[in-house]
Amino acid sequence: MTAGPDRSGANALHAAAQPGMPVPEALHDCSARALARAVGDGRLRAAAVAEHFIARVQALNPALLAIVRFDPARVREEAAAVDRRLAAGETLPLAGVPITVKDNLWVEGYRITQGSLLFEDFVAPRDAWAVARLRALGAVVLGITNCSEFACKGVTDNLVYGSTRHPQDASLTPGGSSGGAVAALARGLGLLALATDAGGSTRRPAAHCGLVGFKPSPGLVPHPWGFAEPNYGLSVIGILARTATDAALAYDLLARYDAGDPAGVPIACGLEAGLPLDSPPRGLRIAWSPRLGCDFAIDRDVLETLQARVDALRAAGWDIADADPPWPPEAREYPLIALQQSGLHALYGRQLAEARDRIDPDLAVQIEAGARCAPGDIARALRLRERIAHALGRFFEDHDLLLCPTAPVTAWPRGQLGPPVIGDRPAGPRGHAAFTPLFNYCGVPACSVPAGRTRGLPVGLQVVAPRYEDARVLRFAREIERIA
Repeated sequence: MTAGPDRSGANALHAAAQPGMPVPEALHDCSARALARAVGDGRLRAAAVAEHFIARVQALNPALLAIVRFDPARVREEAAAVDRRLAAGETLPLAGVPITVKDNLWVEGYRITQGSLLFEDFVAPRDAWAVARLRALGAVVLGITNCSEFACKGVTDNLVYGSTRHPQDASLTPGGSSGGAVAALARGLGLLALATDAGGSTRRPAAHCGLVGFKPSPGLVPHPWGFAEPNYGLSVIGILARTATDAALAYDLLARYDAGDPAGVPIACGLEAGLPLDSPPRGLRIAWSPRLGCDFAIDRDVLETLQARVDALRAAGWDIADADPPWPPEAREYPLIALQQSGLHALYGRQLAEARDRIDPDLAVQIEAGARCAPGDIARALRLRERIAHALGRFFEDHDLLLCPTAPVTAWPRGQLGPPVIGDRPAGPRGHAAFTPLFNYCGVPACSVPAGRTRGLPVGLQVVAPRYEDARVLRFAREIERIA
């Protein structure tokens, strides 16, 4: 595919509209909700919307390497099917909305590789549950987005497709592992994106690229089939959007119970965020923890930008205390990484021994570390996970929401696993990722919200609440947007 002119201007937009109907300023600048309404009530045709986004992918994706599987004919077929369903009288809440899907979630008929040469010829036999659900509601799959191998790195590069570029500066990484999803969405290649999050893979890239990245409570978005998960029990389907309202729309449509999902939660309805998002109650007990009680390193200017947003919330009338969760002493930077490493070894240890040159060297290091994990190491990690969850549970007895950084840095140069220095301290390869995995261990909802810029690059503020208070997180995320 070669880059061409950006055909996203007025001609494409007017072609998408029905005669005599208002035309949006730019389809890729629409909210998902607004575009679905326009298609659903006949002001736009899904087929013409698809042409607009196909043109954007063809023009912009070669410089990003965000979408790695793209079939314009299939996009057109899906959009035409949406128009036929509408003509037959169906109501589709996501009519014509273009979405992208991370390359570790199945989309029937597409090659889905997990960013690994071990799966370069794998063709998904069916849609992942979340993909099937969104398509049933009228969404159109625009393409498959790049991720790190097995979604187990904090940057987005692999031996199958190469390295995804930051949408603002091609010399930088968008982060990972969902870097392709955020780079595409930030450049208007789709209006919603499905990703995964086992330690921050949805939230951190969202922060680096100025998007909303939402990790729901475990079990609320079913994921009963697909690839075996190295981070068993920690990974969830992540939602990426440009606004909290669009994230809430996707969440409300995806939150369901499926008995085939061992993590599924057969609880009553009432967890929906509801649209439009209401303002949260003023009596919320909110805590701000700039180093999360772990003395995590953070760049000074990033912290200053986030502190300014917290101060603006206080000025707007929110009562926000400075308070840290009472973590156990062992709860520091990625304390349960042994679970990921041992999971990788269990799944791919044999392949590493037989075909080492077909596995990312960074992943080979993790798989070998997993081979050295003894049963006692895993047992201790699982016990620590319980203690971490109990600690946050005690914290939420006195607080309704926790605010903290999503990432302690802005996007860094491609080719580096992470910045070598954070907050004037030497940083290990996971220092950039320290603020997110604790909330996977605890199984609570967490959302990164754009919170300003530092040195011209986006930073994100993370909103966390007790388990199943997903709607509270999304409502307060909207409040953070409102005071921007």
